[in-house]
Amino acid sequence: MSDFSALVNEIDNKYKEINQKTEAHLEGLLWSKPITYWDYIQTDALLNLQVQRTVFPDENVFIMYHQINELLFKMILWEIKQISYAEKLTTPFFTERLMRVSRYFDMLTTSFTIMGDGMEVEQYMKFRHTLTPASGFQSAQYRMIEFCSTDLINLIDYRFRATIDRNTPYTHAFEHLYWQAAGKDYTTGQKSYFLQQFEEKYKVDFLRTMEEYNTINLWRKFKELPEADQKNPELIKAMRHYDYTVNITWVMGHYNAAKKYIDNGKGDGEATGGSDWKKYMHPRYQRRIFFPELWSEQELATWGENL
Repeated sequence: MSDFSALVNEIDNKYKEINQKTEAHLEGLLWSKPITYWDYIQTDALLNLQVQRTVFPDENVFIMYHQINELLFKMILWEIKQISYAEKLTTPFFTERLMRVSRYFDMLTTSFTIMGDGMEVEQYMKFRHTLTPASGFQSAQYRMIEFCSTDLINLIDYRFRATIDRNTPYTHAFEHLYWQAAGKDYTTGQKSYFLQQFEEKYKVDFLRTMEEYNTINLWRKFKELPEADQKNPELIKAMRHYDYTVNITWVMGHYNAAKKYIDNGKGDGEATGGSDWKKYMHPRYQRRIFFPELWSEQELATWGENL
């Protein structure tokens, strides 16, 4: 049997297995148009997603930069899902996928020069007011990445960790996540408008993800590996690199870019969403650490300091 005949037989068997007529699919192939780069990538749709609210050119830079961030967040979630749902997770696969994720965050970190050096302060200080009360805080995918990376307790506000454990209802834990402090007055329980909007849009999805990844987040998958594999130097290096990149390097890149524009003496020093952005963003205040067991006591004690 020739290679061509063998290929046709394989195609025929493929469609028979799903109770489909091979002839119908072949006829569809006959009349279909050849694929093009722009159709495959959906270039036209992608390049028409930028809608400015002002006349300032640098607003377009701001929009596209954040859209690129969201695409990278989607790539990160895709890689994490492959680790979490791997039927037979191996250390090499875990390490390789985690380094992919870290490279995406490395790219995000270095890209802050686009924000830090790629926009005129004067333009930003004018068009930013049209963004109120929207805030980069409202990136749902970034919250999903956190839920998928670590045990929920590591995302709880330090003031309330002693009162929360794995048996705590997700709805209660949700109200005490560290980022609630950016938009919630804990003395009154009052939430800011931008936080209310955020929860109205995504809270159901967040609660579902919190439950879904409760036992399959990156830290749980790491602990399921054989004890010898948990001591694998390359895997530990990858875990630490990811943790540090997300919770120190990337956060500080974001913080420094925000500081240049928000805290420049030409405005009120407030974020567009109205959050206390310095304490919310700086690692030494929130102390976000995905894998605390992989760091020394000294490293934990000085997390985010001297930055």
